[in-house]
Amino acid sequence: MTWVYALLALATVAVILGVLYRPFGDYMAWVYTSRKDWKVERGIYKIIGVDSKTEQTWQAYLRSVLAFSAVGLLIVYGLQRLQQWLPYSLGLEAPSEHLSFNTAASFVGNTNWQSYSPELTVGYTVQFAGLAVQNFVSAAVGIAVAIALVRGFAYRRSGTIGNFWVDLIRGTLRILLPIAVVGAIVLMIGGVIQNFNGFTTVTTLTGATQTIPGGPTASQEVIKLLGTNGGGFFNANSSHPFENPTAWTNVFQVLLMLVIPFSLPRTFGRMVGDNRQGYAIVSVMAILYVASFSILTALESAGMGTAPGLAGGAMEGKEQRFGIIGSTLFATTSTGTSTGAVNSMHDSYTALGGMMPMLNMMLGEVTPGGVGSGIYAILILAVIAVFISGLLIGRTPEYLGKKIGPREIKLAALYILVMPTLVLAGTALSFAIPGVREEVENTSIWNPGIHGMSEVLYAFTSAANNNGSAFAGLTANTPWLNTTLGLAILLGRFVPIVFVLALAGSLAAQDKVPTTSGTLPTHRPMFIGLLTVVTILVTALTFFPVLALGPLAEGLM
Repeated sequence: MTWVYALLALATVAVILGVLYRPFGDYMAWVYTSRKDWKVERGIYKIIGVDSKTEQTWQAYLRSVLAFSAVGLLIVYGLQRLQQWLPYSLGLEAPSEHLSFNTAASFVGNTNWQSYSPELTVGYTVQFAGLAVQNFVSAAVGIAVAIALVRGFAYRRSGTIGNFWVDLIRGTLRILLPIAVVGAIVLMIGGVIQNFNGFTTVTTLTGATQTIPGGPTASQEVIKLLGTNGGGFFNANSSHPFENPTAWTNVFQVLLMLVIPFSLPRTFGRMVGDNRQGYAIVSVMAILYVASFSILTALESAGMGTAPGLAGGAMEGKEQRFGIIGSTLFATTSTGTSTGAVNSMHDSYTALGGMMPMLNMMLGEVTPGGVGSGIYAILILAVIAVFISGLLIGRTPEYLGKKIGPREIKLAALYILVMPTLVLAGTALSFAIPGVREEVENTSIWNPGIHGMSEVLYAFTSAANNNGSAFAGLTANTPWLNTTLGLAILLGRFVPIVFVLALAGSLAAQDKVPTTSGTLPTHRPMFIGLLTVVTILVTALTFFPVLALGPLAEGLM
């Protein structure tokens, strides 16, 4: 019956996403190509001094991204440090300097890594004025960068790639905000709380007292998922009944995470004038997603040992109301979309099962990836796949009529190198520096040995990929991990964006070359297979040695 439930869950998600793919993808293409501004948008442009009809070079677009994000970083940091004087602070003190930096970097970087228990650390003002706002705008930044790269493929002999401020505001007002409003109402109907009650003390059935937290949860829950952000209002995240009460809200939350990333390939196809290209990209995403979900479900259903066998699978760390299928579906989705939300504790998964969410992130999060970041990541991999195929057939590689020359492939290669460099360097330094190693082993790691190695590796993988989920067995609220993980988040978010926008500028400046008999069709099954293999090989060759020291070693013991 396990596989029947798995197929039904997968089919439900697939059908709904399939129905939404075309209309929603077309709508997003219209949002970013329409020449008409809404009245409220014109008012915002007037206030910030932006001419919506003027486009930017890739350098100016990049400066705008960095400047806007830097201001957001300072605001979120400042709100936390001033928390005790803000309204609705719930009497909570200001977080430490290093924790405030980590949190600010995390939410600005669309990561939402949390080294703290939210209900015991941040008040309502910080939650909705700082963290929730960044959930919207950091997601809009990711989509804007992706659209800029798509324009690079679509434009001909252009020195510009769009206007960041227009893309940011349209993404926020026309896409994220309307869906978030409707989604919050749906979640409230499902039982997700939305109030300003603070802490309520109740008497339990046994006569003991318990403190129950409240808060504006539904409004933040929907955008944390829709924007593939992931930070929970409560420490238990989406396993908390106030955030995710029932099995159907669990499926709804999975759909919120997937709807934009799986629809953006349609937007890509529409904007480049060939919908078949969108189908090819979404096919690769779907193949990898289904494979990951199937393997993870098989590993967790089989379990290992007497207790999992008697329980019908590895149920430790999983909510009974979701079971194995609801947990593995959510875990595959959240780590495949850079969301980082969890409804089960990945630290409690079997050794090889816990490796699968890690692998989803190590793939570069293209299954289907975060909002914006997923589509631009897989397009970078497509450039590399086209380059490899060009070498094999002895022709200058071309993708969508644009030549992939030395400049383009260097930018793509540099993009690919950023994430593994941050992951491997951060993990290595955590164990190589004597003083730091003592702190990590004695304070941060709860499960020493091979599993502890996996916990640290998972943390840096999550940070560098802007995911935000954790193995849940690592205490990260220390000066070393707060600082290094915060830096990994910022570098893992914005350094790749530099290369993406530089590539967009290089492609936009080119004219389109005519298609010949030697041009590789990039919409056919052969290219879909090639791109899938390239995606897997890039990960396998980079991370296999370190995986052999962690989850593989633990699973094969």
